[in-house]
Amino acid sequence: MNTASAAAQILIALIPIVGIVMGSAVVFFYLLWNHRRKTLLIRQGIRPDPSFDLASFSLMAGLLNIGVGFVLSLFFLVKDGIQYMLLGGLIPLSVGISLTVFYFLREKLPSRR
Repeated sequence: MNTASAAAQILIALIPIVGIVMGSAVVFFYLLWNHRRKTLLIRQGIRPDPSFDLASFSLMAGLLNIGVGFVLSLFFLVKDGIQYMLLGGLIPLSVGISLTVFYFLREKLPSRR
C-alpha cells in the first residue's frame, strides 16, 4: 500500500466526521440564538409566535413517507416477493398514510387558539 492511497483513505474517513461536527455546530448555534431571541422577546413583554406549523409538517412528512414507502414496497415486492423485507417499505407507507389522514382530520377539528 503506497502513501498516497493511505492518505486518501484517511481524508475519506474524516469527511463524514467533519460534516457531522459542523452540522451539529450549526444546529447548536441555531437553537442557542433562537432561545436567546425568545427569551428577550418574553422579557420585553412580547409573546413569541410559535414557528412550527404542525399541519404543514404532517402533510409534507406524510406525502414523503407515502412516496418512499410505496417505492420501497414495490421494489421489495418485485425483487423477493412477499417476505419480511417488504416491511421496510410497508412501515413508511403506513406512517405516511397515517400522517396524511391526521392532516385532513386536523383541518376538521375546531381550532384550539
